[in-house]
Amino acid sequence: MKDIQVKKLGEILQVEDFDCVIVDKVFASCQHRECFPEIEVELKDKVGEDIKFASGFIVPGSLTITDLDERPNFKRVRFKLRVPFKVLTKCGNDIEDFLPDISRDIVMYHPDARDEFQFKIVVETASEILGQPVTTDGILTFAVGIFVIIKVVGKVQLMIPSMGYCPEPDVCEEFSPEDICDNFDEADFPDDFFPPQLENNSNNDNGNDNGNGDGNG
Repeated sequence: MKDIQVKKLGEILQVEDFDCVIVDKVFASCQHRECFPEIEVELKDKVGEDIKFASGFIVPGSLTITDLDERPNFKRVRFKLRVPFKVLTKCGNDIEDFLPDISRDIVMYHPDARDEFQFKIVVETASEILGQPVTTDGILTFAVGIFVIIKVVGKVQLMIPSMGYCPEPDVCEEFSPEDICDNFDEADFPDDFFPPQLENNSNNDNGNDNGNGDGNG
């Protein structure tokens, strides 16, 4: 049955070969979101310009995985999640801190495996500022929302359709500072390079000369 499925897949993708690769397979995943409406940071005499967040991580020593007798291949997963952040200041002396720890106590698919096979609990975070940060009396106050994805990951060998190695990549683009003279070198020569010529006003000049002559007579 598996051979038939592989052949059909090969026909669909029009490939001629299959390769075995070692990858981190996601066996299960779930999402969570957390909101902190009021985070305070003491700026003292500094001026905050921006707030940046780093990837969240499981606090070392906080991860606990236990069996569920009534649910085979599922586990109770408990841990604390910590998200670092940095307040960028005008003077360059940035302030680094952590958001409050996020405690999770969840149930996830975590199949039984041989002793040598190791699963990992992996977290990914996306943090964003909610509303407008406010500074009062040297205290920066802001609200933040954190999106979290929690995964059960195991390293396995998979067979996938293959079209061979990737083609040769393009040549790297070399960095070169912009030359202010580049646009000047290609610009059109100015039309007003020479001063304007005197237009032909001979008739008017003659009229003026006659007038002057009459006056003198």
